[in-house]
Amino acid sequence: MDLRVLRYFVAVAEERHIGRAATRLHMAQPPLSRAVRGLEDELGVTLFERTPKGVTLTDAGAVLYDEAVALLAQAGRIRERVTAAATLAVGTLADAAEQVGARLVAHFREQHPHVDVRVHETDLTDPTAGLRAGSVDVALTRTPFDTTGLGVHVLRRIRAGVVLRDDDPMADRAEVSTAELAGRRWVRLPDGTDLRWTAYWTGGPPGEEAPVMRTIQECLQAVLWNGTAALAPAGQPVPAGLRVVPVSDRPPSELVVAWPKAASNPLVRSFVRIAVGGFVSP
Repeated sequence: MDLRVLRYFVAVAEERHIGRAATRLHMAQPPLSRAVRGLEDELGVTLFERTPKGVTLTDAGAVLYDEAVALLAQAGRIRERVTAAATLAVGTLADAAEQVGARLVAHFREQHPHVDVRVHETDLTDPTAGLRAGSVDVALTRTPFDTTGLGVHVLRRIRAGVVLRDDDPMADRAEVSTAELAGRRWVRLPDGTDLRWTAYWTGGPPGEEAPVMRTIQECLQAVLWNGTAALAPAGQPVPAGLRVVPVSDRPPSELVVAWPKAASNPLVRSFVRIAVGGFVSP
């Protein structure tokens, strides 16, 4: 039995008039009349006595009304409990969340107010922000990394820069080239980190005995205290005493939304659709 038709029936029973019920339901009168007739045919009983002034419930109609009201109330409770239990785990890198996460999640919540959005921030060892580990449903992160099995949509492209101390000879430059950075000591990411990611963000061989860096803040502090070289997105907030100088011949990093291609979660599809639909300007 169609819950939609039961809602139609309840409206007619309470309004005692097809026209008033149609107005209440924001629909035309003829399809409402057909729906009620169809329900009577399905059940094999007459539900309403029709009069010039409206309709009244028959004995069978009164029984159905009580059952329909209870059933619709139960259906509403089921929907509330199910949607209240729905969650979406969003993985992020710190700066990716700051760039677009708040706006995108807010827009998502407008469409899915009952969904519990859980944000998991990962460190620099996992550019998929938890997708590879299966700990998140969708991710806001940045390239480059191995995208095998993942769908990826570019939200924004940002130039890469080198983080320098204020007293560095190149600190006041408008930009520098990769060749000019040769010979510097670079930060080191943990062994096993995505090779494309490591090659892009470390810029060269690590310095001797360079400590392993796992977070953006650790990299920034390594530059500030030890003069170690590190790359970061242009515009990356840095502590006092540091600045980010764009690297002229390095391709931009792409801020992306990423998801498993095999994902069947409708919330993932909705989240991606909001991003792909242009909510975040390229």
